[in-house]
Amino acid sequence: MSQVTESPMKKISLEKVVLNMGLGKSGDAITIAGNALTQISGKKPSTRNAKAAYRDWGVRKGEPIGVAVTSRGEYASALLKRLLEAKGNTINGKAFDNFGNFSFGINEHIDIPGVKYDPQIGILGLGISVTLARPGYGIRTRSKHKARVGKSHIIKNQEAKDYLAKEFGVTIT
Repeated sequence: MSQVTESPMKKISLEKVVLNMGLGKSGDAITIAGNALTQISGKKPSTRNAKAAYRDWGVRKGEPIGVAVTSRGEYASALLKRLLEAKGNTINGKAFDNFGNFSFGINEHIDIPGVKYDPQIGILGLGISVTLARPGYGIRTRSKHKARVGKSHIIKNQEAKDYLAKEFGVTIT
């Protein structure tokens, strides 16, 4: 009897973790949110600009209205553990899509372990988007001869939930 081993191409891994603070206004709020993201992630955030003008909200096209930080590799794994700890290691099952991604939010950034309250920053909320991948997913984004990922190779909803439960000890509600 031979044991059936799983193909190494089917191994799921953490591709990236994106922290985002959408503020809807520019000025000091962008600097404050950037400081908060630096405090959480230890990386320098990049600004996100408005794609269109919204006259009712006083937003002009090209105006910075948010900040974001992307983490990859081992650092992303450690950061995700801290972020999940702030949520009590539980994630809603509706947070997962059918392509190996999930998102959740944190209402108060000071709930994250290792983040202290700073009166200059105050209390801000943020959104976290996590992307999972398998080997070979680079064909979607490479510059030459882009291709689609095959149907059997896409990470299914349940596979992403199982990976998160196994690797990070998260309970899905």
